[in-house]
Amino acid sequence: MLTLNYVYDPMCSWCYAFAPTWKRISNELPVSVSVEYVVGGLASDSDHPMSQEMCAYIEGTWRHILEIVPNTEFNFDFWIRCEPRRSTYPACRAVLAAKHFDPKFEAAMIDKIQVAYYREARNPSDIDTLCELAAELGIEVRFFREFLTGERCEAILKESFQKRRNFGVRAFPTLVLESIDGSVVVPHDFADPLVTLNAIAVTQTTDVMKRAQPKPFV
Repeated sequence: MLTLNYVYDPMCSWCYAFAPTWKRISNELPVSVSVEYVVGGLASDSDHPMSQEMCAYIEGTWRHILEIVPNTEFNFDFWIRCEPRRSTYPACRAVLAAKHFDPKFEAAMIDKIQVAYYREARNPSDIDTLCELAAELGIEVRFFREFLTGERCEAILKESFQKRRNFGVRAFPTLVLESIDGSVVVPHDFADPLVTLNAIAVTQTTDVMKRAQPKPFV
């Protein structure tokens, strides 16, 4: 059994651009490959408004993504309606909190955060926004907020960060295929799921061939 680890941040603009292709990949994986989400953490907790320089840099990244992945949709009203903060850890915790209430909410919360941020010009750095998204998923807000801000959620967050470090991942999104023999970064393309699916097929074939090799007498 292989595990495809999707290392991401829910507020990473490149992860958002990759989302449609990622969904196709995850839907077309062979049954022998399971999926695990590894939240990587892009920007730590901060209550300070984002600097004008950082705002301009991120807005420029959005425009660059439109050149690379043309069908991606951004709502630039975010920079007018919201007070941006360079803080993605709350959104990371929100995904983990949603998963705590039901594993099916993990991917759903990632999608909710991305749509709220990039299309609806809502700020997922704000806990109130994250609680609104939880309510939209059908999670009881009082319990969600309690878990989101609690020690257990923080511990799970740190565990995920450690797994990302163990993989040696420093950029999002990154796909890491893991087996009992180790792990390997799998290539991806923002428009073509076959780049990843074919690489996994080759890895599976190689793995099977290795296991089929006769063992020497000792």
